[in-house]
Amino acid sequence: MTRSLPRGGTLLLAVISGTAIANNYAIQPALHTVAADLDVPLSVIGLVPTAALAGCMTGFALLLPLTDHLAPHRLVTAQLTALAAALALAAAAPGAVLLLAAYLLIGAAASVAAQAGNIAGRHAPPGRRGTDVATVAAGMSAGILLSRLAGGALTEILGWQRMLLAFAALALLGSITAHMFLPRQRPRSEHSYRSTLGSLPPLLYRHPQLRLAVATGGLWYFAFNLVWVALTLALAQPPYSLGPTAIGLYSLAGLLGFAALPFTGRLTDRYTPRTVISVAILTAAAGTTLLATGLSTPSATALGLALFDAGCFAAQAANQSRIIALDPQRSGSLSSVYLVLYFSIGAIGTALAAPLLDTLGWQGTTLTALAALLLAAALGLAGPRRSTTIRPRAHAAD
Repeated sequence: MTRSLPRGGTLLLAVISGTAIANNYAIQPALHTVAADLDVPLSVIGLVPTAALAGCMTGFALLLPLTDHLAPHRLVTAQLTALAAALALAAAAPGAVLLLAAYLLIGAAASVAAQAGNIAGRHAPPGRRGTDVATVAAGMSAGILLSRLAGGALTEILGWQRMLLAFAALALLGSITAHMFLPRQRPRSEHSYRSTLGSLPPLLYRHPQLRLAVATGGLWYFAFNLVWVALTLALAQPPYSLGPTAIGLYSLAGLLGFAALPFTGRLTDRYTPRTVISVAILTAAAGTTLLATGLSTPSATALGLALFDAGCFAAQAANQSRIIALDPQRSGSLSSVYLVLYFSIGAIGTALAAPLLDTLGWQGTTLTALAALLLAAALGLAGPRRSTTIRPRAHAAD
């Protein structure tokens, strides 16, 4: 029987998730400074976020399934320690090659953020899985939203190398705390780690609801990246011509999504994830519709972004809860498949943002995102009304 987390354990996992995932983004405001200090072209240093994303997706594929095999206190401690070491390596990097290699490691170790949500869902008491997963998702969302502001401010105060060392110290503190307080119970698994990796692709065939979760989640993450990347490009161009700081302030609108997540978790526990996801996607669609009216009114743009982010974040939390419920004993493997495909589809939205903005303009780009959201809502409503949970012992035939 899986033991519940100790008191405050879910909050600890939320903090770990947020501070870990922040390392994929905190360096971004300092890229110009890093390029100048290392005497490297900005086009090369601009590959740092790509390296972090590639590392993170590798972590989702190879490290997230470890939650099905290792005790939480050991797994999270090891990854946070590795994260601290990789950040120290990045701070000491004399050139672009070592810096990019370090950020591949940082991204992989930062995938502990997804492990934290999975651990929270697996160890949640009966009737609280949605709430606990949403709490960790709120921490992760806060880390993503506030990372650039924190990274930029610390860079101005300390310099970018010391900023990275400050995040390394935070990771080490999290490592010590995780070792002290997270469960020491090792999950029961009938498969070796190697066989687990080999069994990941067939999971899509075995679980129709996993396919549905990938399709709907991928569509709203496609829309999320499309809107946010296009927004930063549009606001930097005439007639707005805003600077990086002013553009960054729009990310604060996403705090509504962060604030809504605990409420989303309670709704997921009370109702079905399908219901919560449908309402959340329609909320995001309403925000996208408001954004499509233009960017000339900052208050309307902020409101549109708030609704858009709240809907996407809430849908993601409910979707993850639904995936864990499919088979709690193999939730790490299921989440690994989901997140790798989720981020891959989202990356398409990132890549298409600039071309669509140039071809269709801001309104055409947001309407493309709206179409993706409405398709996600239609797929979600067409899916089964109830989640099917596999009993812990019913997966021996992989």
